[in-house]
Amino acid sequence: MDQSVYRKMFSFSLPTLLGLLFLLIVSSITTQSFAEEKVKKETVEKPKGKVIQLFDGKSLKNWKITDFGGQGDVRAEEGKLILSPGEPITGVHWVGPKLPTENYEISFDAQRVDGNDFFCALTFPVKDKPCSMVLGGWGGSLIGLSNINDFDASENETTDYYSFENEKWYNIRLRVDEKFIRAWIDDEQTIKVDHTEARISIRIEMELSKPVGLATFQTTGAIKNFKMTELKAEKKEKTKTKKE
Repeated sequence: MDQSVYRKMFSFSLPTLLGLLFLLIVSSITTQSFAEEKVKKETVEKPKGKVIQLFDGKSLKNWKITDFGGQGDVRAEEGKLILSPGEPITGVHWVGPKLPTENYEISFDAQRVDGNDFFCALTFPVKDKPCSMVLGGWGGSLIGLSNINDFDASENETTDYYSFENEKWYNIRLRVDEKFIRAWIDDEQTIKVDHTEARISIRIEMELSKPVGLATFQTTGAIKNFKMTELKAEKKEKTKTKKE
């Protein structure tokens, strides 16, 4: 074959080479991201332990509508707990038997039925301190814990954003053990904070949600499959002392 043909087959301009290099890099990053996501989903451990059904799907048994002032209607309907829009907040809080304050996981499915603000603020205990996990706040996408070191969900280390769609169910898990607060949305870990090294507290308007509560802000929210699983405490290794 004529050498000029070879040159035409294997000669590339600098822009073309740069373009090919860019495509290779993007492909590599994308592949790595998919791999990391797959590993993340495969390594999520489901809780094992005694299960406490927090919502029976047909009544407000063990719950009381929180008197925020201006709260909307709350009802059980077809297996769902529906919180109607308030001016500004609607919520319920637990008045049933005492619940664990550590080594537990709360799980449920949540949906923003209508509106554009938080469709779920879950208040929960961290030993003797209350805290709240916000889903879809500050315009619809913000997630995080309120409060960490006196900063709320919009300005602390747990601040993040998630694209929530109205009328779509999301599986939510929140776990509190002896060291960490962790949370997942559809098995994607979104929150992990060491509560032993942080000041845990709550926004003053959510004080009424203690010890466990749900709230929405000018938004209709729906909750189902709401339960708590007690976790076994981590075994601490005994320190052996040498005899003199």
